[in-house]
Amino acid sequence: MSRSLRLLRVIVLCCAAAAVVGPAIAQTPPATTTPSPAAQSPAQTPALKPGTMPKASMPAPAPPTPPAVFKDPIVANINGQAIHLSELEVAQQALPQQYRNMPMQAVFPALLDRIIDSKLVVQDGRKNKVSEDPAFKKRMAFVEEQVIQDFWLQREIAKKVTAEKLQQRYEERLKSMPAEEEVHARHILVATEDEAKAIIADLKKGTAFDKLAKEKSTDKASGAEGGDLGWFKKSDMVKEFAEAAFALKKGEMTETPIKTQFGYHIIRLEDRRQAPPPAFEEMSDQLREELARETVTSMLDQLRAAAKIDKFNMDGSKPEPVAAKPAAPAKPAAPTLAPSPVK
Repeated sequence: MSRSLRLLRVIVLCCAAAAVVGPAIAQTPPATTTPSPAAQSPAQTPALKPGTMPKASMPAPAPPTPPAVFKDPIVANINGQAIHLSELEVAQQALPQQYRNMPMQAVFPALLDRIIDSKLVVQDGRKNKVSEDPAFKKRMAFVEEQVIQDFWLQREIAKKVTAEKLQQRYEERLKSMPAEEEVHARHILVATEDEAKAIIADLKKGTAFDKLAKEKSTDKASGAEGGDLGWFKKSDMVKEFAEAAFALKKGEMTETPIKTQFGYHIIRLEDRRQAPPPAFEEMSDQLREELARETVTSMLDQLRAAAKIDKFNMDGSKPEPVAAKPAAPAKPAAPTLAPSPVK
């Protein structure tokens, strides 16, 4: 049996075992803990910001081993059948997304146990000649076609979606993106309108905004920073807050409390500017997906254009030709009036 078919069986069996592997890996305590990100301001609409995902800590690298001897080591033997490390690497890619990018050291024990279980089932199936079952042959042919499809599409995408094309698409996208304004503001959030009015009165008397934000604001995340919300676009905030903030001039403060679903806000505008364009790293995943989708669509269009395709009904009969719609009858020409004779 060829090595490629052996790896194919590993993929199929690991897909079935992924539901078991995932929980087993998830139960392993992490080597280090990552502090939780700062709480989001109540004025902000929920959004995923680039660069906020904590990076998994990598375990200490294993001592180097001679590559010529341990290029693809045997990691288990089951009834005389060897399992190589490369088979686990292939199987890892069939696991749920959260486990695919983990270091092999983190998933190795649980994954190896599942591979051993899979091999035992395969050996028992072969012993009982399951491969001679017609239903098995049909399913195996289907799986093989799926693997061929995925493998070939990924290879074509890798050839077409290059770093140069991604950069070109990024530059084209920047040209089509209109410049967007953003502002830098502070706010104080309280529960009632009367509290907000009292704070506005204190601010007008000269009390420092950041001092009152630290003392009074129920938004503890920004309050600890003197009410500072940093730079944000209009779409980043709830409608009432955004409209009030963007209506202010630099250094101005809202004269009346701004009511939102979170309470009453006092807003002071620190500055405004044209938002810098998104970095290439922020858009690269989206652009890669676009180019991959375009590559697959173009490839399918070409294959369909070059193929002879006959479609049939569910019962295998030939579809009836679609009758052409009768042409609409021509409208009778409007009668023309003869000119009156000249008298």
